[in-house]
Amino acid sequence: MQIHIEDIHPLTDFQRNAKAHLSRVNKTGRPEVLTVNGKAEAVLMGRHSYEQMVEAIEELETLKSIGRGLEEMEAGKTVDAATVYQRLRKL
Repeated sequence: MQIHIEDIHPLTDFQRNAKAHLSRVNKTGRPEVLTVNGKAEAVLMGRHSYEQMVEAIEELETLKSIGRGLEEMEAGKTVDAATVYQRLRKL
């Protein structure tokens, strides 16, 4: 994601005009970078953008888990369901 120069603001401006900043990030869907003494300190993003980001992260984590499972299966590090069921019945 590319940050536009117009989306970089001092934290003090955000503190004075929080509603305007929130309205802008929700309208544009672009995050804002908030700075302190000219250095990036925080990122402000709208609720919808945040939810999309969380969903994308969850999907990526799921795909990684599936990939690990497939690798373990190919390496013979798994136990078939029938064997697990037999072991559980013995407990």
